Amino acid sequence: MLKKILVLLPLFISLQACAIDDQQQKKLHEAGRNLLNQFKQRPLTTQEIASGLKQALEVGAKRVIDRLGQKNGYLNNRAVHIPLTPQLKQVHNTLKKVDLQRYTEELEVKMNRAAELAAPRAKQLFWNAIRAMRWQDVQAIYKGSNDAATRYFKRKMTPELRKMMRPLIHRVLAEAGAVQVYKQVVDQYHRIPFVPRLKNNLDDYVLTKSISGIFYYLAKEEAAIRKNPAKRTTELLRRVFG
Repeated sequence: MLKKILVLLPLFISLQACAIDDQQQKKLHEAGRNLLNQFKQRPLTTQEIASGLKQALEVGAKRVIDRLGQKNGYLNNRAVHIPLTPQLKQVHNTLKKVDLQRYTEELEVKMNRAAELAAPRAKQLFWNAIRAMRWQDVQAIYKGSNDAATRYFKRKMTPELRKMMRPLIHRVLAEAGAVQVYKQVVDQYHRIPFVPRLKNNLDDYVLTKSISGIFYYLAKEEAAIRKNPAKRTTELLRRVFG
């Protein structure tokens, strides 16, 4: 009923303006503004808080996935760039002495390309987790710190994310050419006399770094929506976080 009043109020004011004097019209406009202010100032319902928070999380997750899931989303991003593992960095320095560093350089590029290709597949998991949130979860996040939702997702989603993304990362690493390049790196490295045997789980390493990058930016998006009015792109977000 209140929504109908808010929709019809401007029309009612316009029609009445034809039949009343300036003083009456001014009072009518003031009454309309007061009614709108009362609507905006009334306490939020539990449904509005839940809907607003879930909408914020959907907006934030989409921004993060879109940012990281594009070309150079990881590779040229200093905050989440996936470097060579410490052992592979040693391999790189050794290969560099014999002018074969191109293999490890290419491997590092391929590792980041794999993360960029895999990131968009995590979007559906976020939607599922957001829809499954209970009111107790919503309330704790709404009243919590600027990264309360991110910490909630880390706790709830990391095992499922790893399970879902592990075979994907393995396949994408192969599709991106990282597996082939890694074999070339190992082959070239082991040709050098007296070097230790190389042992690395490339899949696990890239998987962990990929997920860390997603949560790193999700925390930033969450804090921005809570603090920055420009990030609240819908009326519901402005009302809930205003």
